Amino acid sequence: MRQKELKTVVTFHTVTEAIAMETACMKEEIPGRIIPVPREIKAGCGLSWVMPADWVRNISQWMEKKDLSWESVGEYFI
Repeated sequence: MRQKELKTVVTFHTVTEAIAMETACMKEEIPGRIIPVPREIKAGCGLSWVMPADWVRNISQWMEKKDLSWESVGEYFI
């Protein structure tokens, strides 16, 4: 069984928001990927962006600058 790691997880209200996040991150080579929302988290659209835990402090500011919408940002063991 794979050991869980601390990750930054961004959740979204809609699939469109999740895809916009993926597109923006890929353009700027920000690490991460779209995954189904982990069971521990309740979120609107069922998709989330997961990235290394050290991004938790910077990602909200970056998303605001890019005019991206999201539901929540947090650190979780996944």
